[in-house]
Amino acid sequence: MGSRNGPPPMKFGNPGERLRKKRWNLDELPKFEKNFYTEHPEVQRVSQVSNFFIVFTAFLFIYFKKKLSKVIEHLSSPAVPAEYVMDVLMQQNFKEPTAIQSQGFPVALSGKDMVGIAQTGSGKTLAYLLPAVVHINHQPYLERGDGPICLVLAPTRELAQQVQQVAYDYGKSSRIKSTCVYGGAPKGPQIRDLERGVEICIATPGRLIDFLEAGKTNLRRCTYLVLDEADRMLDMGFEPQIRKIVDQIRPDRQTLMWSATWPKEVRQLAEDFLREYIQINIGALELSANHNILQIVDVCMENEKDNKLLQLMEEIMAEKENKTIIFVETKKRCDDLTRKMRRDGWPAMCIHGDKSQPERDWVLTEFRSGKAPILIATDVASRGLDVEDVKFVINYDYPSSSEDYVHRIGRTARSTNKGTAYTFFTPGNLRQARDLVRVLEEARQAINPKLLQLVDSGRGGGGGRGGFFSLIRGGFGRDNRNNRDADRPSSYRDRDRDNRNNFNSGAPDQYQSYNGGGYNSRPGGPTVGGGGGQQQPSQPPGQFGQAPPPALPPQPLMAQPFVQPPQPPLMGFMGQPPFPFPSPPPPPGATVPLPPQK
Repeated sequence: MGSRNGPPPMKFGNPGERLRKKRWNLDELPKFEKNFYTEHPEVQRVSQVSNFFIVFTAFLFIYFKKKLSKVIEHLSSPAVPAEYVMDVLMQQNFKEPTAIQSQGFPVALSGKDMVGIAQTGSGKTLAYLLPAVVHINHQPYLERGDGPICLVLAPTRELAQQVQQVAYDYGKSSRIKSTCVYGGAPKGPQIRDLERGVEICIATPGRLIDFLEAGKTNLRRCTYLVLDEADRMLDMGFEPQIRKIVDQIRPDRQTLMWSATWPKEVRQLAEDFLREYIQINIGALELSANHNILQIVDVCMENEKDNKLLQLMEEIMAEKENKTIIFVETKKRCDDLTRKMRRDGWPAMCIHGDKSQPERDWVLTEFRSGKAPILIATDVASRGLDVEDVKFVINYDYPSSSEDYVHRIGRTARSTNKGTAYTFFTPGNLRQARDLVRVLEEARQAINPKLLQLVDSGRGGGGGRGGFFSLIRGGFGRDNRNNRDADRPSSYRDRDRDNRNNFNSGAPDQYQSYNGGGYNSRPGGPTVGGGGGQQQPSQPPGQFGQAPPPALPPQPLMAQPFVQPPQPPLMGFMGQPPFPFPSPPPPPGATVPLPPQK
């Protein structure tokens, strides 16, 4: 400590500032093995063309998916090189690999660096952990003072914990030890695990930097590095810490980078950390949502959200599978909405960054078990939260970016399942309208015409004098979208117009489009309010010059996918009459008792 008048003690303000970049001499480093892949005869016959493509372009397109999937489409494939792996796959009831696993296993097992671009819920965790188990089993045993052989960096503690669970499940038969290192939890148990020696360490960058600076662990033995959700880590400002950590790892390591998007920042990181890497893309490179998710956007006012949410929850809780995540923008909103819903008898719990780690763990356990099927969360849970049976996602507050929107709704429809995402879109979200439309169009989703009007009004066209507020109340300006609207399905939730027309549509193969005030199908398709699929004459803006068609029989929203029910007041999600927010009926199987009736 310096004296009162002396110089102040040295401070290290930036994480990792005390870590010096290591100078590696590859000739002096112990050699290690990283190629364990035996090519399947089927793949040998795929030919020199695809091999040439892989080696010289380092880029795998989805076009090769079926051919390359033959590598391990059966569990007896030599691409899975050891009996201990086969045993654990059988124990975990593993039936067949996903697309990213089919393509990722051979690359990772062959010791090559790789970048995997895939949507959430695609099975990427096992795509890098199963090869990690094989890699570790071919390395010398850890000695006292050795650090981990496999390091997985993750952006959040929730994702880190989930990765550790998979590492435990698939590594226990080989007696591979793993630990999870993250902030917000006591350091003591984490330090003890590291000092005892673990082959796999899953860590958030900040806490790992702390332990490296304090000498509690080292990365001298690390030969298998994984950057999971690299785009998210960069978004959260972890790039300096990541670079400090990677400097501590030998340069001839094997590196695998995983991301849901491929922005220039992630590309630069790949160029800096990976050597002659192979890139695997499942789906599009640009921002895209899971096509197994039905996306419904309601353009509304801020003060309408509570009633709309109430009606939506009434219908969801009537479903047999009703596990739901509600996303809000702030911690205060998260707490307030949870209190309100619990006071009214809904089995809701919340999670956000200010919650202690034991509380977060308990809430997630209750949610996974179904005891509390409603989870209210901030974006802390929008990535990496892997709960297989989430059927519904509700964006109570629209996020600040379309990337966050895609990752929020990606909490449903995990793997090959299907799910539904509802979104409340308000005046405060006007700047995100255009990006949201792009996401919906790419996923071939029905688009609310009001949302399209917002995009036009943002470009200075259409909308009339009423602006945004007239759009919400059902008033449409000049319909100048012409053939673009005529060619787009329209299973949105528009209470004013749909009440008049008793509109029922939404399936990709049976839909109607808004054209000059009338709903018509493509030529030759079924129609509502018109005949023969022909375009009807334009009506005055916002008015309907024809009588409504006969009412269709009522049907619940989720009775059959992509089909819209008749619209009651407000948002029209429910197949039941609305209830006042202060006293909804208890959801089926609720574990939280209703408050006493006054």
